[in-house]
Amino acid sequence: MPTHRVSASALERLRAEHLDLTTRGRIEVAQRIGRAREMGDLKENGDYHAAKDEQGHMEARIRQIEAILENHEIVESSNDGTAAIGCIVTILYEGDSPNQAERYLIGHMEEQPADPSVQVMSPTSPLGSALLGAAAGDKVKYKAPNGMLAVNVVKVEA
Repeated sequence: MPTHRVSASALERLRAEHLDLTTRGRIEVAQRIGRAREMGDLKENGDYHAAKDEQGHMEARIRQIEAILENHEIVESSNDGTAAIGCIVTILYEGDSPNQAERYLIGHMEEQPADPSVQVMSPTSPLGSALLGAAAGDKVKYKAPNGMLAVNVVKVEA
């Protein structure tokens, strides 16, 4: 089972979501299912089927969160100027103008950057793994589905 490397803030948010889903969420879905059952024939009862689908999605999310909570490692961002898990990296593809720079938080997909313009990039993705250890001014190449691409690291923020 892989170890999920997450920040302390993401872990706390996941614990809160898990508690909410396993208490309030389960109660509300069970109530919706109960109300839908009272409407009669379950074969053609759209409310019942919708509530059961919602229950299935919620239980899948609970299992997903539990897998992370059971096997995680808290990571802290590095302050040494190199890209690492927890850092925000600003990159510019070769040939693009400076106003086309993109910002990514390198981390677990459960991370939620404070700045909504920052996207999350997995450290196991081709670009994410190529960026690890890079510093501002470095040129990084990585294999993309359509061939080799190069990016310039503009800035690394802890």
